[in-house]
Amino acid sequence: MAKPIFTEDDDALLAELGVEAEPKKVASRTPREERIIAGFEEILRFVEQQGRMPQHGEDNDIFERLYAVRLDEIRKSSECKDILDGIDSKGLLTAEPDLSANLPDDIDDETLLAELGVEAEGANDITKLKHVKTRVEKRAAEEIARRDLCYDFKKFKPLFEQVRHDLDESIRVTFAIRKDEGFLKTDIKKGDFFILGGQTLYIADIGDQIKAPNGELDARLRVIYSNGTESNILLRSLQRAIYKDETSRKIGDPSAGPLFSGTQGNDDIESGTIYVLRSKSEHSEISKNRDVLHKIGVTGGKVEKRIANAKLDPTFLMADVDIVATYELFNINRSKLEGLLHKFFNAARLDVQINDRFGNPVVPREWFMVPLFIIDEVVEKIKDGTLSEYFYDIGSASLMQRKK
Repeated sequence: MAKPIFTEDDDALLAELGVEAEPKKVASRTPREERIIAGFEEILRFVEQQGRMPQHGEDNDIFERLYAVRLDEIRKSSECKDILDGIDSKGLLTAEPDLSANLPDDIDDETLLAELGVEAEGANDITKLKHVKTRVEKRAAEEIARRDLCYDFKKFKPLFEQVRHDLDESIRVTFAIRKDEGFLKTDIKKGDFFILGGQTLYIADIGDQIKAPNGELDARLRVIYSNGTESNILLRSLQRAIYKDETSRKIGDPSAGPLFSGTQGNDDIESGTIYVLRSKSEHSEISKNRDVLHKIGVTGGKVEKRIANAKLDPTFLMADVDIVATYELFNINRSKLEGLLHKFFNAARLDVQINDRFGNPVVPREWFMVPLFIIDEVVEKIKDGTLSEYFYDIGSASLMQRKK
């Protein structure tokens, strides 16, 4: 008969020391329990690595959002809490659950990913994400697609026809919309026309303000489309759709003229300034043409601020400059106008290479051999909408009318 490893006295001694002579058997886990534990351990690792709880939010990493939703569901489940009792080293289960997700109690990672707008390449492989789309984007896409037949389109049809005529005759112009230029919800007003997804749309009505789940104000719109349909899309959803479509445009008001109005009204918004500069550079090619060599630009701020560090900037020929003329703008797209001016004077563009302060060669692109009085004439013709009828003749240094 085999002799026991420990005697009764030894067992008593080990017990006093808090040591078990024979390890307790660990109860076997079901596959579901193992999955819950493994999922919670991933959240623990995230907290250890990042030093914070996983957060919701469409700007966060997809896995962080996944962990945040998973943690909310674990906190709501007494079964999960019982399973995870003893391994919650970070105290994650004691916080109040975020019930905003409104997901079912019995949910797996694939369902979570689907709720987050994610498709996985394989049915059981959530680490290979094929397409990521936020809930916000999903809702926006659904609302855009949810259009009905416009029952009274006949009263809107003449408006679309007039807009098309105005665009063809250059009475109106379209403006590109870029998020980084500050296009806001407040820039969408009743009576506005936009081009989105290749269709013209009209803001027929803006409803009362409502509070969105994130606390921001929103509103329902009545939007009429040129194909005879309409939708009641949310204001923020339309704004996001306009951002997302790189070809989206806003159609300008006819009162703004082909480019900008010459006078400032009470409701006009100053959009910037055309500025004309003369260089003080001693570069031989520049100094000999100083009287007719001008930099033409457009800015939304103070011209003085724009030129503050001219002598350090190759754009300004690495020299101080004089402001020789300015023209205020109203209701204008600055980048469009600057591009128009540079294209019009392209034949007179300065072709010279200078070195920046680090010795790197630079070819400035905004300096032109054009007399100041010609620039004055061009601005006037932009205002009256006739510039397209002329071209700049570099030989005679004059504006010439195009042959019809």
